[in-house]
Amino acid sequence: MPVNSSTDILIREIRPEDNAAIAEVIRAVSAEFGLTADKGYTVSDPNLDSLYQLYDEPRSAYWVIEQDGRIAGGGGIAPLCGAAASVCELQKMYFMKSLRGQGVAYSLALQALTVARSRGFTHCYLETTASLTRAVSLYERLGFEHIGGPMGSTGHVDCEVTMLKTL
Repeated sequence: MPVNSSTDILIREIRPEDNAAIAEVIRAVSAEFGLTADKGYTVSDPNLDSLYQLYDEPRSAYWVIEQDGRIAGGGGIAPLCGAAASVCELQKMYFMKSLRGQGVAYSLALQALTVARSRGFTHCYLETTASLTRAVSLYERLGFEHIGGPMGSTGHVDCEVTMLKTL
């Protein structure tokens, strides 16, 4: 799905050959925002190098964003581990600087929420960190509300911002 006609930006479903590129984006963006082990963040994610396989499951989906033919971001949904079957989680939303401020994250999140509804989810949960102020603002604009604590069992011990949206 084309997003912006002024540049070559495309949102599409992840493919197996995208694993290395999206893992590189996630690592680069994490480092850019200081979300690294040397700053006290838990950065070990055993699934990071195999996102296609992780999201190639019923009711899960992950999209990558191509910019001028290169992977520059992505995000997805999956059932929230340890929660009711009606709750999904918005996951691994990462965008290179070149994509920010163009509405790409908003478009991808809307697409993910639409797919979540179509797959029978009634609520969407997310976790992030307060230092990602633009992300928190985006989620608030999308109608996510802050909740008092974590849901499910995500393993994201560093994410102190927890939010939920009724779909």
